[in-house]
Amino acid sequence: MAVYTHLSVDEVNELLAAYDIGAVHAFKGVAEGVENSNYVVEAARGRFILTIYEKRVAAEDLPFFMAVMERLAARGFPAPRPLARRDGSVIAHVRGKPAALVSFLPGASIAHPNIAQCRAIGAGLARMHKALNDMPATRANALGPDAWRRLLSPRFAEAEALRPGLADLVRADLEAITAWPRDLPRGIIHADLFPDNAHFIGDDLVGVFDFYFACTDFLAYDLAVSLNAWCFDGPVYNVQKGAAMIAGYQEGRTLTEDELASLPLLARGAALRFFATRLVDWIETPADALVTRKDPLEYADKLAFHRGARGASDYGA
Repeated sequence: MAVYTHLSVDEVNELLAAYDIGAVHAFKGVAEGVENSNYVVEAARGRFILTIYEKRVAAEDLPFFMAVMERLAARGFPAPRPLARRDGSVIAHVRGKPAALVSFLPGASIAHPNIAQCRAIGAGLARMHKALNDMPATRANALGPDAWRRLLSPRFAEAEALRPGLADLVRADLEAITAWPRDLPRGIIHADLFPDNAHFIGDDLVGVFDFYFACTDFLAYDLAVSLNAWCFDGPVYNVQKGAAMIAGYQEGRTLTEDELASLPLLARGAALRFFATRLVDWIETPADALVTRKDPLEYADKLAFHRGARGASDYGA
């Protein structure tokens, strides 16, 4: 469950009184997600999502995240739109924590995406990149290659305890990413576009949300994150799903030759990033926490595929 800050009815009403949304009829916690506390709010003027930002989201980054969502929504991309309070600000505070109210997106997340949905995500990702390509604001990727080494280096023993031999494999992964590309097309990326961060109606993409890892980085790295998140059936890479996602992406933005050549390393690095953060959570999340830890071995299995990939064709390109 992803509600860490439990609000009373009086606290919710006081917080939402600063918005022009009419009378609040109901609110309830949202079980999905692991980073922040989320509530669905039913009010006279519609349905909204109230997010309370917990310790992993830095308050100084919130204006960037809000600007990204506002830019996307204004350009017709199905992202949640932040609501301004009567004083014009989009950031509120409750219990000493920042909070924001955003529009509710229709549809539902897909647990097991099909080929058409993978294609739709690829097309949506390209559309998102194009909508953000002239946004002047930037934010460094705090979970880039330097962070992977910092997170993993003190935790090889824990990796080995999960699976004998894993520590040496991860050391080899860290060595491989020393060849990380330096000059690929860059822009603002989502950096965390998993199936639980998108809504569909049928095979149509109708919502993308949770932009709280958004940053400035290689556009193809964003595609690599999504190939990892959407195109594996268990430990097996589904090349048909990958081909659909890449084709959908290239309908809106053509990948350069350098991006295609770099795709295996980008995908390996993306898998290493999520293995690293999941390993940290696996070790450090208290046993009684109201959140389900995600198994880092899922991404250890994905890394095994990437180690053997020799070119973009292995991903369906």
